[in-house]
Amino acid sequence: MPLDGRAIASGCGGRLQEADQLCGRELDRFKTALTTGAAITVPCAYQAPLFTEIAEEAGAADRISVANIRENAGWSKDAKAAGPKMAALFAAAAEPMSPISTVSFASEGVALVYGRDEVAIEAARRLAPHLDITVLLTRPADVVPPRATEFPVLKGTIMGAKGHLGAFELRIDDYALPAPSSRRALAFGMARDGATSSCDLVIDLSGGVPLFPAHELRSGYLRADPRDPAAVERLIAEASHLVGEFDKPRFIDFKAGLCAHSRSRITGCTRCLDACPTGAITPAGDHVAIDPYICAGCGSCAAVCPTGAASYALPKVDALARRLRTLMQAYRDAGGRNGVVLFHDGDHGEPLIEALARFGDGLPANVLPVRVNEVTQVGPETLAALFSYGAAGARLLVRGKPKHDLAPTLRVVDLANTVLGALGYGAAPVSLLATDDPDELRSLLDSAPLGRPSDRPASFIMAGEKRGVLELAFRELHRAAPEPVDVIPLAAGAPFGGLGFEVENCTLCLSCVGACPTAALADNPDRPLLSFDETLCVQCGLCAQTCPEDVITLQPQIDFAAWNNGRRVVKEEEPFHCTSCAKPFGTRSAIERVIAKLSGSHWMFAGPEGEARTRVLTMCEDCRVEAVVNASFDPHEGAGRRPRTTDDYIAARSEPGTA
Repeated sequence: MPLDGRAIASGCGGRLQEADQLCGRELDRFKTALTTGAAITVPCAYQAPLFTEIAEEAGAADRISVANIRENAGWSKDAKAAGPKMAALFAAAAEPMSPISTVSFASEGVALVYGRDEVAIEAARRLAPHLDITVLLTRPADVVPPRATEFPVLKGTIMGAKGHLGAFELRIDDYALPAPSSRRALAFGMARDGATSSCDLVIDLSGGVPLFPAHELRSGYLRADPRDPAAVERLIAEASHLVGEFDKPRFIDFKAGLCAHSRSRITGCTRCLDACPTGAITPAGDHVAIDPYICAGCGSCAAVCPTGAASYALPKVDALARRLRTLMQAYRDAGGRNGVVLFHDGDHGEPLIEALARFGDGLPANVLPVRVNEVTQVGPETLAALFSYGAAGARLLVRGKPKHDLAPTLRVVDLANTVLGALGYGAAPVSLLATDDPDELRSLLDSAPLGRPSDRPASFIMAGEKRGVLELAFRELHRAAPEPVDVIPLAAGAPFGGLGFEVENCTLCLSCVGACPTAALADNPDRPLLSFDETLCVQCGLCAQTCPEDVITLQPQIDFAAWNNGRRVVKEEEPFHCTSCAKPFGTRSAIERVIAKLSGSHWMFAGPEGEARTRVLTMCEDCRVEAVVNASFDPHEGAGRRPRTTDDYIAARSEPGTA
């Protein structure tokens, strides 16, 4: 493959050394470079294990990074023009990523084989040397009784299942034990409902409806069509090894205090609940809970979460943004134009790109591949940062038959295209590429429309939590926009927006302030007022649902002018001062309205005693209590003595004027 050393060196900003067989006869050059203490990027993914091993032996593992320029750039019909892309790939590879935290599973090999017939029995026989097996047959066909009881064979139908590898809990109806007298076919005794069972593995060969949503992503739940011998063989091979301790990444960082799911039993934001394909997210009071053992890492919850309560950890959103910044800057510095970022995963996208490089035309010279754990983790903050850094397009490569629900990702793409189009970045510069064919991938990349890159790209460095990153990315996107506008209307469900207020009907009860989970709505302890900060509003709707006067409406939009103006006062009134101590409390209009409504129209506030009760309404809470105690009157007591006993009632009836 051709190498443009000048472009690569100018884009990387460092020293470039060329070698012909760095992994062979020139390996000593690599070892010598390790002794310098400098950071080293090696462009050979094929021999990455060798270079990593040598670096570890030299105590320099933290100073080496690997970039794949062969399949990603050099093996292409456009290789001669790929120098800027190679420079960008080198530079981005050296950008550090955040460490990965994990969760651990423990399986002792207690397995339930769930089936209908001899297929389940035979699978159990083969797994018995490796696992502690129990067979459960649902509505079984004729099954020949075993000669000896190698493992329990029971009857029952699983009506409910929850859990994960090492911790499954099953609810079983039609549960029955086998009859020892079974002769030609296995017979069972009297059945009962409501049985329960616990196990480490569930091996489903029933051929029925899966026991879990997105079942292929549930750790420890293995399912195969009993009519497909090859699938059954693969299942047996996989199940036999699921004994011991296993680690998997903790994909999501969750901060419950930022969650806008609910307040005072009123449901607000449900974006993550609607997006999760595995059922790993459940309501938990004012917030949601994410089970890291069930979470499959699709990242849809993090992509749609408006507050930053859920953020992707593989890598963190700010680390990914910094890698994109480095990628785009190096590409421009090396002379690249109209850079397009192709987000792809390792299981599907990487083999597809490799096949295109080996057997097809390779990637275009302006397409910069960026591997992420899951394409569905890409959120609006990542796309906004990318275009503010000067990209001309973004492509999200997914399977022809996706393993995750793409509805949340499509909403992210629509949001990004709406904002980008309004700001002059072009019509639909973000697109989803769904294909399993490498040649079709090249065709889609060639035909997808380019956007209009910024002529004054941003250079800010991302740092901090997700919501802050989201706001900063959109501010910089607006600043770098080819045709900036102040207000962009958005579809319902967007993570930004304003609020409409019927100010004249607002009583300043401030219920909305107590319900707001992000402090977008706030009061003032010294004066009766309501203020609003549009940058903090996530359109959860809790304020509108809580407002007793129904004067608040959601306005999904991005108003950059409002963002720049900061918090504004929505309504402010003159406070009412306590007639006893002069302490301000409530609003003058509210107190006067209450007094006007009660005076002369309610028996409690009529006559001389009513005047005293009316004066109590003009006092603050402390003075009100003191006045009631000192005057020894019950504000709820009516005129005269009320009947309390039968004698009182008879006496009251005998008084003149009573009926």
